[in-house]
This record gives sequence, structure tokens and C-alpha cells, in this order.
Amino acid sequence: MIRASTRLFAVLGSPVHHSLSPQIQNPAFQSAGVDGVYVALGCSPDDLAGLIRGISRGGGGGNVTLPHKEDAARIVDEPSELVLRTGACNTFWSANGVVHGENTDVTGFRGAVESLLCRPPHGLKVLLLGAGGAARGALVGLLDDNVGQVSIWNRTVKRAEQLVADLGDDHTSVIQSEATLSDESFDLIVNSTSVGLRPNEPAPIDLSRVRRPQAVLDLVYRPDETALVREARAQGISAADGGEMLVRQGAEAFALWWNRAAPLEVMLGALADVRRGS
Repeated sequence: MIRASTRLFAVLGSPVHHSLSPQIQNPAFQSAGVDGVYVALGCSPDDLAGLIRGISRGGGGGNVTLPHKEDAARIVDEPSELVLRTGACNTFWSANGVVHGENTDVTGFRGAVESLLCRPPHGLKVLLLGAGGAARGALVGLLDDNVGQVSIWNRTVKRAEQLVADLGDDHTSVIQSEATLSDESFDLIVNSTSVGLRPNEPAPIDLSRVRRPQAVLDLVYRPDETALVREARAQGISAADGGEMLVRQGAEAFALWWNRAAPLEVMLGALADVRRGS
């Protein structure tokens, strides 16, 4: 039951109609017995600051998704170390009138990679597609896990170069031309772009044009498979979409909002129910 005391939480993005966060967080709230409700709100860049500040100062909080994570990092009053490091924020809430921001994507991403590979990605060679807010969290997670090399491919090369300049080290490089991808080999391919989000949208990369990787992780998620995951599995490549990352970053966000551990198994079960069409 929604009461005057019920705290409002929301995922803010554009588009946001595809988000599974409400279907994962609301069962978690119910299981934990906390007085909150979680919704999805589409918003423009012009509306983002007002929504973050209004929702959080009203006692709630939420998440930020594409394409607003970098803008959110500049809006919150108290960005965490990870927000400052990545330049991206995906979680917000208020304490004592101060709007706090965190990047729970980093932890969620690292957990999803380890789940896919059945081990941490130490020493692996990785191709990272994209250079936006999601890519920033992924790159930090990969470097913190001591991968051997991260090559970044983005359709706007200058943005990839800026990402390397901001966050990279001597284990990071930029792919200057898509044509050169066939000359490289990778252990893991990570898609951090939004390509694949819309129904019937093609994969962000033609896997036949690169040497066969060990695994593919698509940070995009849908109730059904994304084109990239479907193509990878058809070739016998281990693949996963962003569903588990969504749950893991959401569990960390839950802990920040409610100051208690999230019911992770309930959240994973909720995701499975959605995918079974329950």
C-alpha cells in the first residue's frame, strides 16, 4: 500500500520504457518490508537535475540510465570516489539535505563478468564497444581486475581517445578503424553502447569479422535475447546480456538507499520471472 510515508524511487533515462528495474526493485522492497515504491520516468537532459534533486530531497532516490549518467555526475552534491573517477553516476539519494551520487555499475559489471567467465578477467584481452557513461564504469572495472589489455572501439574515435585520456593507462588503447578489428584477437568482447536495445536492432558488431572470442557480454538487456547475445550463442560463444549486472548494481543501490543488505536472491528470482513471462 502506498502511504504518505512511502519513499519514491525512480530510474531516469531516455528511453526508459524497457527498464526492468521496477520489476526487480519492487519485489525486493516488498521482501525486505521497506516502505518504498520504484517507478520508471522518462526525462530529457533539461529535466534531469530537477528530478534528481526533487526526488532525493523528498526522501527518495533512484538510478540513472542512458544517456544521462555523465550529466548526473555533475548534478549530485556529493559524488563518491567512483563517480569522480569514472565521471558517471547511476545511483542517487539524499542524506541531511545533501544529494549523494554513486556508480554502482562498477561493482555490478565486475560481478557480471566473473559470473560469465567463472573467474575474474585477470590478464585477458578485452574489446570494449562504446565510450559513454556505461563504458566508463566498465573500463574502471576491467582495469581494477587487472586485465591484460583493453581496446576501445567507438564510432566517434575522439570520444574513445578522451575516455583513454581520462581513465586509461598503458593497458588501454583505441581502435582507430573498424577495418582493423579483423587483425586483432580478444578473449572478451563487452558492448557498452545502447545498440541492441530496440526490437530487431542489429548487433553492434559483426562477430564474423573478428577472431572468435571466449565470451561476449552485452550490457544491453531485453526480456528476450539481444541480437549480439543471439549471434554469439549461435557461434558457440559463451554470452550474457546485462540482466545480471542490472541486478547486482541494483542490489548495491538498495543497500545505499535503505542501509541494509539487499535480498539478492529475490531480485535474481524477479528477473527470472520476467524472462519466463510471469
